[in-house]
Amino acid sequence: MSSKSQQRLGSINVKINVKKLLVVLLSVLVLQACTQLLLSAANAPKYTFEGQIESSVAYGELAEQALDIYIPKNATEAMPVIMFFHGGRWTTGSKEQYQFVGMRLADLGYIAVLPSTRLYPRVKFPTFIEDSAQAVAWISDNISSYGGSSDLFLLGHSSGAHMAAMVVADERYLKAHNKSVNIINAFAGMAGPYDFEPKAPELKDMFGPPSEFSEMVVTNFIDGDEPPMLLIYSNQDETVHIRNLEKLKAGIEQADGKVKSLIYESGGHTSTVGAFSWANPADLPVPLDVDAFFRSHMR
Repeated sequence: MSSKSQQRLGSINVKINVKKLLVVLLSVLVLQACTQLLLSAANAPKYTFEGQIESSVAYGELAEQALDIYIPKNATEAMPVIMFFHGGRWTTGSKEQYQFVGMRLADLGYIAVLPSTRLYPRVKFPTFIEDSAQAVAWISDNISSYGGSSDLFLLGHSSGAHMAAMVVADERYLKAHNKSVNIINAFAGMAGPYDFEPKAPELKDMFGPPSEFSEMVVTNFIDGDEPPMLLIYSNQDETVHIRNLEKLKAGIEQADGKVKSLIYESGGHTSTVGAFSWANPADLPVPLDVDAFFRSHMR
């Protein structure tokens, strides 16, 4: 092999190794929950995103009651809408940290909406669910101005999955805005803590008093008339136990509702939402699975 060929091969190997290193680094950050660095890496494609982003659109009067809207490039007709609720144990996180989700959903042909809500300790349950419902109601009334159709889907990860599922299951939240859950085509939740009893002091205070704990359990509000649900989980999740999925799924099936579950063999708690990033460290097909499920429920 000539020296020039060796140099070219070496250059190619360097590029491949750099990419592998980036993926490994992002994988480590996911596993260790190095949130700020992880999300900065995942959001890197925002500098090349060719669609349009409408930032901090108000859905309420308070500063936290705002949302970002991601509109695909060259959208020529009314497009289906996905509202994504981020995780963070009901205490942390922001819509800005999950730009990679909005961009990926836009690339799949949706108008993506990422809302912020008030969080603990400023507020306690059910305020962050009320904010979530208010954002859904606002989008139902206004998304047509941004090119959205009436096909509205909810997607959430971790505590965000819980919040979105509560809006879907407990009709009181949308009724407060003169809306029905029928405005929602379907829901997909990743690693959601849908059915548990708060044990940690912080969670007891957030959802308490104990006599009110039943009000935050999604399964308690299932009657079978909810929009179809897709429940997603990774077997290596050490943060949210799989029994949350199992209890909610069993409750929906018992009520003759529509539910499907996807359980991936690899990946930890953040791997399902991380699958929307450019690196997808656990190599999970979550975006395509969610897309297929939602498109099967278009009106």
